[in-house]
Amino acid sequence: MCGLAGIVSSRHAGMDEKILLAMRDAQRHRGPDEAGLYLGRGVGLGHRRLSIIDLGHGQQPMVDEVAGLALVYNGELYNFPALKAELEAAGVVFRSRCDTEVLLRAWQQWGEACLAHLVGMFAFAVWDMRAQRIHLARDQLGIKPLHYGFTRSGDLVFASELKGLLAHPGVERRLDPQALEDYLALGYVPDPRSIYRGIFKLPPGHSLSWRAGEPRPVPRQYWDVPFKLAADMTADEAAVQLHGLLDSVVAGQMVADVPLGAFLSGGVDSSAVVASMSRVSPQPVRTCSIGFDHGGFDETVYARRVAEHLHAQHFERRVSADDYDLLDTLAAVYDEPFADSSALPTYRVCELARTQVTVALSGDGGDEDFAGYRRYRLHAWESGLRARLPLALRKPLFGLLGSLYPKADWAPRPLRAKTTLQALARGDVEAYFHTVSTTPMALRQQLYSASFKRELQGYNALAVFRAHAARAPTDHPLLLAQYLDFKSWLPGDILTKVDRASMAHSLEVRVPLLDHRLVEWASSLPPGLKLKGGTGKYILKKTLEPDLPHDVLYRSKMGFSVPLAAWLRGPLARRARDALLAGAIAECGYFEPAMLDRLLRQHEAGRRDHGATLWSLLMLDAFLRRMQQPAAAATAEAARRVVAAGVQP
Repeated sequence: MCGLAGIVSSRHAGMDEKILLAMRDAQRHRGPDEAGLYLGRGVGLGHRRLSIIDLGHGQQPMVDEVAGLALVYNGELYNFPALKAELEAAGVVFRSRCDTEVLLRAWQQWGEACLAHLVGMFAFAVWDMRAQRIHLARDQLGIKPLHYGFTRSGDLVFASELKGLLAHPGVERRLDPQALEDYLALGYVPDPRSIYRGIFKLPPGHSLSWRAGEPRPVPRQYWDVPFKLAADMTADEAAVQLHGLLDSVVAGQMVADVPLGAFLSGGVDSSAVVASMSRVSPQPVRTCSIGFDHGGFDETVYARRVAEHLHAQHFERRVSADDYDLLDTLAAVYDEPFADSSALPTYRVCELARTQVTVALSGDGGDEDFAGYRRYRLHAWESGLRARLPLALRKPLFGLLGSLYPKADWAPRPLRAKTTLQALARGDVEAYFHTVSTTPMALRQQLYSASFKRELQGYNALAVFRAHAARAPTDHPLLLAQYLDFKSWLPGDILTKVDRASMAHSLEVRVPLLDHRLVEWASSLPPGLKLKGGTGKYILKKTLEPDLPHDVLYRSKMGFSVPLAAWLRGPLARRARDALLAGAIAECGYFEPAMLDRLLRQHEAGRRDHGATLWSLLMLDAFLRRMQQPAAAATAEAARRVVAAGVQP
């Protein structure tokens, strides 16, 4: 895996090599093995390489002056052997066996149409010397990141991570109030925004093209999850197809010239990947798990059982449930506020995996593919009721009941009906947004200061979901919920979490369940083969019955989480109080101090569970503190000092 950076001049002017080096080397963790630089008329490209395939070749930027192309690329093409054979049959000559050259030749042969040929995870930039045009592209599901923006002087800049862009002194660092609203609502900043005005994330399945002198570019979509239902098939037929597809996809992602293994939580998705790896590999699979000293959050007994069942070579590490000292580390890793607390164990499992392997396969994507989240079941049930009662009746009836029903976080689950009642008073999109919100809209409105509300100008993060729903290829409630997750939660949270945590340890993570061909197949399944009788991932579990123990497949979903509520009533309570009432959060002017104090008191007393909201605010405080540091263009300054000391690329 790698890190890339680039500058395209708005005036076809020369490049400042030191700035480009600073942008590139701010991302050294993404590629510690090699570094490269290309300077041309009006363009500069930088690259850091983590060598995985054809270790002696494939250096980047890869430049072909005859073809007039220069490429920087982050990712893996799993179908590169087949693409190479197809291109060779067309007369293309190769000098290496790496996928980087295959991508360069594919672009040379087909131009932007090559995107339809690519299977893998990727973000890349191709400079066309003759047309003086830059082309950027990101993979279908958004597994690999790509950020871009414009400097004050109008130059286009891009990089794998935000820290790469922030190393450029011409990039503005003004917070985007709408991105902050998105973050407080969802716990992450969804594509295409970043936390900074004028810096964007290229959305999954999109490309972008620009030449100096043109208006600022608009990304173009080249792929989307189709949700085009196939002809009816039986569960047995679907299971046979899925079994073969899993093995094919996993085998294609096990190609590497470095040690390779897998994450194993003991859940269905990671167990499915390891089971398939065991079937296609002649050697025992290396698996890695993290355990906690808090029983309610520890799945290692299941991971161990799966590893023994599949004869895997298993590595395990136990960490304290009070691992919140990573909070400031995570603020540096993610570059913008990021409130998924499972980033803590993800960081630790990547740290463990890197001691054993350079590439790890992950089970991420199974819940989105096969409707595994608990919220899908609840949403499907609520949608059925909404379909039977008109909104004109539901809104006043359930809206009133929802406002009167107490918020009983302390009560047994069947008695916690407030959220359900509120959801029944809404339409499908608004209800699903309410279900996944980290901080509900009503609470956000109470938290925001009057001045921040004026900055928002009436903007509500619900607009993110409404925009995606308007373009959705389905209106079926369950499939629509899946589609919304593919467009927001998956790239914005899950894949961001894994990419930054793994790259912080120079570990490449591959996600077979997000091979876009498997995603297309899964999206074509009838809803009843995904969610059946209250069982999520029905067809995946049925497919795996011959391979995995029954109690592993059908146990209650646990999730990769940490005891937030307990932390914030115990060892983190003082830190939360100091941060929210006297730290950067208190000083930024975005929030009402009295409401912050009320939130803390309610949570500390056990009257309400505000754990997710308080954690979001803590992570925002850590981010704001980094912004306020004199060095907090810090990567830029550090990289400049390295360059000034005479370190060569």
